[in-house]
This record gives sequence, structure tokens and C-alpha cells, in this order.
Amino acid sequence: QQYTGISPRLDCALTYLQTHDLNAMEPGRYPILGEDVWLRISDNSTKPESEAVYEAHDRFIDIHVPLSREEGFMWKERAALEKPSEPFNREKDAQHYDDAPDTSFVVKPGQFAIFFPEDAHAGCIGEGKILKLVIKVRTA
Repeated sequence: QQYTGISPRLDCALTYLQTHDLNAMEPGRYPILGEDVWLRISDNSTKPESEAVYEAHDRFIDIHVPLSREEGFMWKERAALEKPSEPFNREKDAQHYDDAPDTSFVVKPGQFAIFFPEDAHAGCIGEGKILKLVIKVRTA
């Protein structure tokens, strides 16, 4: 509830999380509010923290929800990043960075991590496969 009221689009995404059986959904892309709010469920391979790469977005908030097992993440304030590995990709709304780990944490099924444009993040950290979803919420 602490995130409600920040924006109507974010409220829409959070309501979706609370009102749908996420574990019954198949991998794929699902519109929630057109191109302004949508989710993707994917089956991913995890990686060790030493191979994780930070990502940051300009136009989207990311909500990451592990479904099958816990997921490791790294976080760093975007303004503190120093090592871009590529130019910003406007089409994908993403830029990747090779900065060293800063803050690490684990998210368990039933929990979520939310990353705003000022948050650089790296997920899918661990061992083995993970089924997860990411909701993309347009900021403007």
C-alpha cells in the first residue's frame, strides 16, 4: 500500500498484482493498460553476481516478481554509475553498466522489487532457472 497514490499507472499495476493468480499465467506478454502498463512472464537462467550487469530506464518503472524461487538483485543509485557498457537504447528504454556491485538483496516469491528510473538494477542472480514476471509502468 505504501506505493499507492504515486501515479495512476503504478496503482493499476499494483492492483493487477493483488487481483490476479500470477502463478496460473503462462510465459508471455500481457497488456494491462495498453502500452502504458504491461507485464512479461519469462523463464530465465540465473547467473552469479559477478556476471550481473546493471540496467537503468528513462521512461519506465519496473516491478520484478519472482514466481518459482527467490531471486537475487543488485541495486545502485543511477547517478552514481560510472561505467556505461553501451549508449542508451531509446527503443528498448535501457542502458547497461559494468559498475561493481553496491547493494545486494533477495526477493522471495510473494514479494516484489520496484525500480524507478533513478534506480539501476540487476536481477536474475542465483543458481538455476527462475520463472518471474516484470511489470513495466510508463512514467510519462
